[in-house]
Amino acid sequence: MPSNETLERFIAMVETNDHAKACEIFYTENSTMQENQATPRTGRDAHVAAEHAVMSRARSVSSQCVRPVFVTDDKVVIRWIFRFEWLDGSVTQMEELAYQRWEGERIAEETFFYDPAQRVPVRSNA
Repeated sequence: MPSNETLERFIAMVETNDHAKACEIFYTENSTMQENQATPRTGRDAHVAAEHAVMSRARSVSSQCVRPVFVTDDKVVIRWIFRFEWLDGSVTQMEELAYQRWEGERIAEETFFYDPAQRVPVRSNA
């Protein structure tokens, strides 16, 4: 079970959009990360690489934790809202739930639940 301090540090780092660094610091070496029912990615290095790949395609990112955060034993559920402005000018706004299993102070398993229709970029009117 993560301490409240660790959980708040994790949320704060994601909210500053340093997603790759959050993976480096807060995930176990052999952690898994799964998008809806897709095949899970395994390994912290794979998570970091995936975050770098997404961020390299974005002009700007906004990440917001919607409270409350639910914690029971080693399970944590966080509601996130993300807004990506892509290099081509399109925008993706997503709301998701992250269901996590922590081993001590690090995330060992994480599954994201969201409507996949949200992943379709929309042309910005700006």
